Amino acid sequence: MLYSIFAPYFSDHAFFNLFRYISFRSGGAFFTSLLICFAFGPTIISFLKSKQKQGQPIRSDGPQSHIATKKGTPTMGGIMIIFSMLFSLLIWTDLTNPYVWIVMFVIISFGLIGFADDYLKLTKRNSKGVSGKKKLFFQILFASIAIIWLRSVSPSEIDDKLFFPIFKELVFDLGWFYIPFAIVVMVGTSNAVNLTDGLDGLATIPIMIVAASFAFISYLVGNIVYTNYLHLPYVEGAGEMTIIGSSIVGASLGFLWYNAPPAKIFMGDTGSLSLGALIGMVSLITKNEINLAIIGGIFVIEALSVIVQVYSFKLTGKRVFRMAPIHHHYEQKGWPEATIVIRFWIISIILAIIGLATLKVR
Repeated sequence: MLYSIFAPYFSDHAFFNLFRYISFRSGGAFFTSLLICFAFGPTIISFLKSKQKQGQPIRSDGPQSHIATKKGTPTMGGIMIIFSMLFSLLIWTDLTNPYVWIVMFVIISFGLIGFADDYLKLTKRNSKGVSGKKKLFFQILFASIAIIWLRSVSPSEIDDKLFFPIFKELVFDLGWFYIPFAIVVMVGTSNAVNLTDGLDGLATIPIMIVAASFAFISYLVGNIVYTNYLHLPYVEGAGEMTIIGSSIVGASLGFLWYNAPPAKIFMGDTGSLSLGALIGMVSLITKNEINLAIIGGIFVIEALSVIVQVYSFKLTGKRVFRMAPIHHHYEQKGWPEATIVIRFWIISIILAIIGLATLKVR
């Protein structure tokens, strides 16, 4: 909004010219999201507590410690994140950029899926919510709309191509197969983040790390000078995703203020499904889908642990882990919650450094 308002004055006034720069607007988006969370967080938490008398339903088959320590904590904290992000993006992004509207569609649509899931869990007083098939159907539906929309505005010479990190000449043209591949990226990331969100603060910091990494990648990919130097695909307009990434970091940091152990509120599916899908979409826009698997490796590990556990039990009748996702496995082994969370944060930082290093090693 501010970009469009001040655009006619860029060349006449030095102050207004600041709004031309992605770096300045990214900083504005970060602080706006952060301050909105700080300002409205207590009110949102109080409102959700008043509506959720018993808090989020706790898994009966989960760690027994959760029943004692997490009972009564309200969920749907993702509302705080989504609200602060959308408000920030409307102020600081260039609203003529089609990528901005695509990511806002993803935030809202996947947020609604998560909201419905959280709402059913609360009203039915169980941890199941929307059935897996229905949830997957709507995730695929909304992802398909977003991806078809993306293909209509992305550069035609690269929209179906899959670029591999490290190998600058290794590029696969997937053709129409890129659409189902992109759906898997979005839906898979959405559900992987959702699975990771099982301990206080466990998902929030990795989300911030991945978002900050892709904010940096977006800035590079949207600048033809850097793409030529680093042999990256140039995507005109992708630099605006830097502001998206900054708003995620700001909103998540503000949310973490209330989600830090012991959590006053849980993110819920409202936040985790939305943020996961958003991160997946940014990776598609910047053509760094493979790098997402590296930088967001902690989400991949969590999702794979569930897949391995399910198929192992179906095929052999035995479980590989004491409990899945894998963070519960370590809880069952006696690790303190804080130890698990901080070690997973450390792993996320290491993976992000590796992923960003691949931008140069080509």
